[in-house]
Amino acid sequence: MSTGVRVMVVDDHPMWREGVARDLTEAGHLVVATSGEGRQAVRVAAAARPAVVVLDLQLPDISGVEVIRGLRAVLPEVRVLMLSASGEPQSVLDAVKAGATGYLVKSAAPAEFLDAVRRTAAGEPVFTPGLAGLVLGEYRRLAVGPATPDAAAPRLTERETEVLRLVAKGMSYKQIAERLGLSHRTVQNHVQNTLGKLQLHNRVELTRYAIERGLDD
Repeated sequence: MSTGVRVMVVDDHPMWREGVARDLTEAGHLVVATSGEGRQAVRVAAAARPAVVVLDLQLPDISGVEVIRGLRAVLPEVRVLMLSASGEPQSVLDAVKAGATGYLVKSAAPAEFLDAVRRTAAGEPVFTPGLAGLVLGEYRRLAVGPATPDAAAPRLTERETEVLRLVAKGMSYKQIAERLGLSHRTVQNHVQNTLGKLQLHNRVELTRYAIERGLDD
């Protein structure tokens, strides 16, 4: 079994919080902390240093969006997976804009949730089916306008652009490899090359770049 992910669970419902923590532990992950309040979560995370924070949107003191901002301030590299009862478009968009890597609704199956944690740790944008399209659509609508080609912009190869389009659709490296008939390693190399050319840091930023330029159509 691969090395487990260091995870923190933040939810104000004790039974739900404990259940999620138990599922993670049984799957081989290391639950380094749990919390039922937003401000406490940010303080605890600074010391516990989780790789992934599983975060509820609605907390008793501050919103999940504020927690994301706080977490990113103390742990810039942390990945946040929202696990919420709300699938409202604005809630999803606000979370992603604040820096969430993924967003699942609480009706997700345990296997889907555990796979989402693994993919979130790898930096892949993960969404409950149906929400990925919603987020892409919202980004397109909120964009200032169709991006005009910048003469000074780095030039991507045809294959890099093809991979970028599939990244923007929320596909995993494995899915992209199968779609294009490439190896997993080759897809990773194309993504890394594209990140370097565009001076971006991770797949979330890459997805936003693609969406803003309409490459997810």
